Amino acid sequence: MIADGDGEEPPEDAAGGAGGIQIEDIRSDEEDVDEEDDDDEEEGKVAAADAPAAGSSKSKKKKKNKKKSKSKAVDKLKGMINPGGNVPDELVDAVKREMQQNPATQSAQVDDEEIRRALKAMDLLKVLEGKEALGNKSNTKDIGEHKFWKTQPVPQTLSENLHRASRGTVPPASANQEPDGPIDSVKDVADVRKEPLPLPKGYEWCTPDITIDEECKEVQTLLSENYVEDDDASFRLHYSKEFLHWALAPPEYVADWHLGVRQTSNKKLVAFISGIPLSTRVRDHTIKTAEINFLVTHKKLRSKRLAPVLIKEVTRRVNLKGVWQAVYTAGVVLPTPIGVCRYYHRTLNPVKLVDIGFTPVRRGDTVSRMVRRFGLPASTSTPNFREMCKEDIPQVLDLMKRYMARFELEQKFDTEEEIEHWFISGRGTGEYVKGQGRKGQVAWAYVVEASDPETHRITDFMSFYSLPSLIMKHAKHKDLGTAYLFYYATDAALSSSSSQGGEEKAKERLSKRLNSLVNDCLIVAKDAGFDVFNALTMMDNNLFLNEQLFGPGDGYLVNYLYNWRSAPIDGAADGVDVLRTSNIGVVML
Repeated sequence: MIADGDGEEPPEDAAGGAGGIQIEDIRSDEEDVDEEDDDDEEEGKVAAADAPAAGSSKSKKKKKNKKKSKSKAVDKLKGMINPGGNVPDELVDAVKREMQQNPATQSAQVDDEEIRRALKAMDLLKVLEGKEALGNKSNTKDIGEHKFWKTQPVPQTLSENLHRASRGTVPPASANQEPDGPIDSVKDVADVRKEPLPLPKGYEWCTPDITIDEECKEVQTLLSENYVEDDDASFRLHYSKEFLHWALAPPEYVADWHLGVRQTSNKKLVAFISGIPLSTRVRDHTIKTAEINFLVTHKKLRSKRLAPVLIKEVTRRVNLKGVWQAVYTAGVVLPTPIGVCRYYHRTLNPVKLVDIGFTPVRRGDTVSRMVRRFGLPASTSTPNFREMCKEDIPQVLDLMKRYMARFELEQKFDTEEEIEHWFISGRGTGEYVKGQGRKGQVAWAYVVEASDPETHRITDFMSFYSLPSLIMKHAKHKDLGTAYLFYYATDAALSSSSSQGGEEKAKERLSKRLNSLVNDCLIVAKDAGFDVFNALTMMDNNLFLNEQLFGPGDGYLVNYLYNWRSAPIDGAADGVDVLRTSNIGVVML
C-alpha cells in the first residue's frame, strides 16, 4: 500500500518465487527507472513504442554476435558470484590452490562444501551491505536511488537496517530513538480523495470480480503470461483459478481492493494489483493492515510508469476503509526492509528436476545417487497424523494463536472462519487421486491427534500449498509441481523450557518434532505428485531444513511494512547451520 506521491516505477523480476507485493515484477530489462518524476496527472502515461533502428544486416549480425559473446561472459560471472547459486567447481579448485600456496592456510582442512558456503556467505554479505542487488540482478538500481520510495512513509535507512534484518541484531535503544508506530500522522477517512486517480488516454480502471469465472480467468491469464519468471525465462509461475479464489477472497475481503487497468478500445486487462485485509502483530502492536500482492503489468506496457499509479490507487482504496498500514514482500531491496528470508528447495523428483535443468548434478554425483539420497518412505511415520477436517478448526485456531505468539511479526488468526478458509476451503473437490490430489486442490492441511479417545486433543498442525510453474523451454515436461510450506504449529514449542532441562533442550525437542512432521509432509507431497518442496527461513524452519535435505536457492524474500516504523526482525537468511529460529511469522502467497 503506497501513499500518493510521484516517482519512478518500482523494479521488476522476482528472485525466487511467490510471496507478497511482487513490486519487482513490473520492470523489464530495458526500463529506465531513473527518469525524472512527472506530475500526478501525467504519471502512468504510456508512450508509443520506439521504432527499430536502421542498419545493415551485416552490422546487425556483428552487433548481435558481440552482444552474445558479452552475454556469455556476463552469465559466467553471474554463475560464479550469484548468491545462493551453484558455485562452479573451477572456482572451488582455485580457492583450494590459493589456500595450499598460502603458508597461513596450508594446514587448514576444508572440504569443497565449506568453501562453497564461504563464497556464498561473502556474496550475501555484499547484498546485505547494499553493494549488490538480490540475485545479482543487473537491472536493479543502486540502493539509495529510489525516487518513488523517498516520497513514501517508509524508513529510508537501507543498508544498515537490511544487514541487521538478516541477522536478527537490533541496535541498542537510545534516548532519541523513536518507538514503534506509524510514520505518518493519524489521518481521517474524510480527507482521503474520493475519485480514482487519472489514467492515460486509452486506459480505464476496472474491478475484476474473481468470483466470476470469466473475470478470474482474465487475471489468471495476465499473471501467467506476465508475472514472475526466472532470469532466462525458463520457468514462470502459473496461477490457477482455484488458487486465485483461495488467495484473494478470504473472510471479509474487499472486492474494491482488487483493481485492474483495461484498454478502453478492446477492454483487455493489461494491469492488476490486489489487497486483502490482514490483522498483523508487530511485537507489542496489533494493527489492521492490507496485504498487497500480485502487482503486474502486461509486458508490452512495462517501463511506461503504470506501477506507481496502481500502487497509489490501491492505497487510496485501502485508506477509504480506514486502514493505513500494509505488509508486502519483494525479491529486491527497497526502502526499507524489516526482515529478509531465503528460499530453500527440497528435491522430490530428482530425475525430472535434473532433466529440466532445475537441479544440477554436481561433480562426483549421479542421478541414481540423487534418487537414493532424496528418497522418502511410502507412508507417514507420526502416529495419528491425518488430514485436517472441519471439526478440528476450534483446536487448530487455539494452537495457532499460542504458537504464532512466539514470533515478533505474525499474521494473527482471530476467527474460525479464517482457519476454515486458509486450511479447509482450498482442499478441492471429489476423491483424492494419487499423484495429483483432489480436483482443484491448492491447500493441504494435516493434524496430529493425541492418543486420547476422550479429548481428541490436537497436538500438531501442518500445511502447505500448491503453486506450479510452467516450463517454457522443454520438449517433454510442461509444468513443475511445486509445494510451498505454509503455516504450522506444534505444542512441542509451548511446554515450559525449565521443566525440560533448559532452553537448548527445548529447542532440540522442538527440532525433533518438526523434523518428523515435515518429513511426513514431504511424503504426502511426493505422493500427490509434487516435484519440489519450497520453504523460507522463517518461523522455526531452520530447525529442520538441513536435516530434511533442503538446499539453498538463489531467491531471497524481503519483508516490508508500509507506514510503520520498527526495528529489524530476524529472518534467519544468513544460514541454517546453527539451530535457531526466525522471528518472522507472516507467510505471504
